[in-house]
Amino acid sequence: MKRIVPIIIIVLILVLSGIFYYRYYFVFGDGVKAGTMNQFVHKGYIFKTYEGRLIQTGLKGTPGSSIQSNQFSFSVTDQKVADQLNKNAGAFMELHYKEYFHTLPWRGVSNFVVDSVISVKPAIQVMP
Repeated sequence: MKRIVPIIIIVLILVLSGIFYYRYYFVFGDGVKAGTMNQFVHKGYIFKTYEGRLIQTGLKGTPGSSIQSNQFSFSVTDQKVADQLNKNAGAFMELHYKEYFHTLPWRGVSNFVVDSVISVKPAIQVMP
């Protein structure tokens, strides 16, 4: 009996650690999204995080509902990536992201975390 209790505790800790890792740190998917940077802010009460929104080309809608723009909301954890996004507001960008199952307060409010900027093209300016 003395040996079983520590083994059960160790197995329980390992199982809970695995579940925690899977929910918060396992990368479910990754990819590239392209669009025009619409918003990029640094906000939060305790954990200041970078949050952004990319407007993609095309429209989305479901039958019986109104048509909406196709938006990609994301968080950024790397300061260098955040600085690059801040400098290029309004530009057309290609962003590489990782998708997680759940959020963490210090990682941002989105399941999508942008980890690099692939390309930046200046916005087209219309001459009057």
